[in-house]
Amino acid sequence: MEHIILFAGPMGAGKTTAIRSLSETPVISTEAANTDLATADKATTTVAMDYGEIGVTDEEKVRLYGIPGQRRFDFMWRILRDRAEGMVLLVHNDHPDPVNAMREYLIEFADLCQRGGVAIGITRMDVRPGPILTDYTDVLERERPDLMVPVLPVDPRDRGNMEMLLMSLIANIEMRGSYGRVFA
Repeated sequence: MEHIILFAGPMGAGKTTAIRSLSETPVISTEAANTDLATADKATTTVAMDYGEIGVTDEEKVRLYGIPGQRRFDFMWRILRDRAEGMVLLVHNDHPDPVNAMREYLIEFADLCQRGGVAIGITRMDVRPGPILTDYTDVLERERPDLMVPVLPVDPRDRGNMEMLLMSLIANIEMRGSYGRVFA
């Protein structure tokens, strides 16, 4: 049995790093030179996907797929979201408009959020202290009252942070009862 979890969010939010922190297998990445340095000041960016996995039992795995943060690669979003049971949405707080970025991803992945589950991790809060978590949760409560979404500050380099976010997502999925229990 396999469970598929997407890691989505803007370029530079920490998706690749989060998967590297969580994966029990070597991560497969499709990194290429970043030609959009104005959006994210980093040398490389994901152009197809990142892949890692966590073994639950000998027969059960959680597959972690990181999708590109740039809209020009959104064809990969469509390919991967149909099989996913849930999504970890990472938004970096030093994004030019992080709350709106969260909103855009929730709209783009509304079907997955509704049928599966979502957990939101806010990264780089140490770099830019505002907006604060209640700015994100206020938007969720106002615009998506149908979704109960955990929103946590996280450091994608910290395995413990990412495990907490992933377990929040699992609880969100199981609470909805859409897919039964993810972990037996």
